[in-house]
Amino acid sequence: MRITFVLPTVDMSGGIRVVAIYAKALADKGHDVVLVSPPPKPVSLKRKLKAVISGQRWTRDKKQPSHLDSLGLDHKILDRWRPVTNADVPDADVVIATWWETAEWIHALSESKGAKVHFIQHHEVFDHLPVERCKATYSLPLRKIVIARWLADVMRDQYGDAEIDLVSNAVDHDQFHAEVRGKQAAPTVGFLFHRAVFKGVDVTLKAIERLRGEFPALRVISFGAEMPDEDLMANGRIEFHHLPPQEKLRELYAQCDVWITASRSEGFNLPAMEAMACRTPVVSTRTGWPEEAIETGKNGILVEVDDVIGLARGAAWILTLADDEWRRVSQSAYATVAESSWEASTNKFEQALEHACRKRRNQVQIIGRI
Repeated sequence: MRITFVLPTVDMSGGIRVVAIYAKALADKGHDVVLVSPPPKPVSLKRKLKAVISGQRWTRDKKQPSHLDSLGLDHKILDRWRPVTNADVPDADVVIATWWETAEWIHALSESKGAKVHFIQHHEVFDHLPVERCKATYSLPLRKIVIARWLADVMRDQYGDAEIDLVSNAVDHDQFHAEVRGKQAAPTVGFLFHRAVFKGVDVTLKAIERLRGEFPALRVISFGAEMPDEDLMANGRIEFHHLPPQEKLRELYAQCDVWITASRSEGFNLPAMEAMACRTPVVSTRTGWPEEAIETGKNGILVEVDDVIGLARGAAWILTLADDEWRRVSQSAYATVAESSWEASTNKFEQALEHACRKRRNQVQIIGRI
């Protein structure tokens, strides 16, 4: 197939990472894959002035790293930030939107660009976005691929579309693995740092503060693509790793007795799956993939959104397990994701694209007979 992915500005986000994985895997299978995206929006004068006033140093925009770097894929970056149009996209068998705004763009493309697919990794109706426009994209006549059951339910129940392909994210066991182990010498928790409010890092930090009262020697590990504020880093209370190499992530997961994720909303939550692949139990709010996969008391703990006390109690329960009991929960966490693979998910993604192409051909034939 000739496949085009239309992306927003690329970066180190989880959503771009998933697209990069599929694009590379499909290209390796012999498909003709092209990716198109705009560069970052220019920094506004207001933002520049704010940076100068606050004592920050502003420099000209530099190319930001992304998960597409060094993959050898055919990635076309536009001359400036603007919507993707017909002139930017090659004729193909299928064209894939990867974000609500890109769904608007591909909906406007000519039919020669291929069957139109919306790859949905979250229900993108956040307050900082134009909510009504975002909602409208889910009613566009685009074939939908979703990454989690809850998204399939939303598309069916809220937008009346039950003809959806569900293709779950996966974990690369060559990258994320760990030897069977016992508990750490010092109780250790980990979490992903992210500034987006829906990621719930503020809740995670409150839960960790409660844990410190019970575990004075608590060790806290975190990583992320953004640097935390200096007060969070003060006195070494958190061991933070900024944009660690992908090959180092498994070492960070494997140093933890428990992984905490307090998202208020989550499309999937790959770090939770990766932590489990590294034999680390997870304490999570009821969002995304963890809600489907975690069985409280077996492979981790599930709590309600914004439940600081529940998160702290869940993590404390895991941290106070006897070593043999912790090993049991650790093994259950690993078993939860042991059969997951990107190869299997890529095959399902490929089949979903073929479904979209067949449906388009059938529609063309029907129109031709009218």
